[in-house]
Amino acid sequence: MTAATPLLSVNNIEVIYNHVILVLKGVSLQVPQGGIVALLGANGAGKTTTLKAISNLLRAERGDITKGHIEYRGNRVEALDPASLVKQGLIQVMEGRHCFAHLTVEENLVTGAYTRKDGGKAVADELEKVYTYFPRLKVRRKSVAGYTSGGEQQMTAIGRALMSRPSMILLDEPSMGLAPQLVEEIFEIVHRLNKETGVSFLVAEQNTNIALRYADYGYILESGRVVMDGEASHLRENSDVKEFYLGLGAGGRMSFRDTKHYRRRKRWLA
Repeated sequence: MTAATPLLSVNNIEVIYNHVILVLKGVSLQVPQGGIVALLGANGAGKTTTLKAISNLLRAERGDITKGHIEYRGNRVEALDPASLVKQGLIQVMEGRHCFAHLTVEENLVTGAYTRKDGGKAVADELEKVYTYFPRLKVRRKSVAGYTSGGEQQMTAIGRALMSRPSMILLDEPSMGLAPQLVEEIFEIVHRLNKETGVSFLVAEQNTNIALRYADYGYILESGRVVMDGEASHLRENSDVKEFYLGLGAGGRMSFRDTKHYRRRKRWLA
């Protein structure tokens, strides 16, 4: 997708859980420096597993990369532990807005700087920068995170990741459980962060419509395989993507019954 060396390159990886369950089957993708890439697909397609393979969180769930390799900044990283990857600028925001429920919003944010060694003033400056992107969090900074709204918890999780001063964020299902207006707000902030700070994003998302509006490039996963990829603008106009992922057929929005044809007709796999 780009002539330059990508920031992240996933090369034909296979992932197996518990030594027997094959989840990913030859997945390859790239994320360029300063890009937003969408990883799309239905629930169970393998999006979260792909992100956990990149961030090396698979072992906690008895998962292993059995084939292929992953490169970050041109170096193989499969053998690194997650903390080492965070120190190198790659961090994952987990699905489900994982916050420390008993800590305040600000305490949650500050925990994101635990790998930094540049002193308290630099961390304080970074905190203020996070608040410029998430002004709602500054208002709620003394509130216990477990009692804030779902949108505020998602903002807290992203803000905490930013406190580590990452080069790349793996963002897992940021729209899950949020009202459409909040989803739009979250993606607007991601877009602004990308343009103003240069942070690259790999966003795993079921909401194909909004993801393709903000991403530069997209990959569609199905049953652990990449079945289509391309520029986001092209995927938005692709008839199969419109029909099966955006819910639009030739005659307008499809009914649930109409989508049964999907199982029999996967033209891009032919």
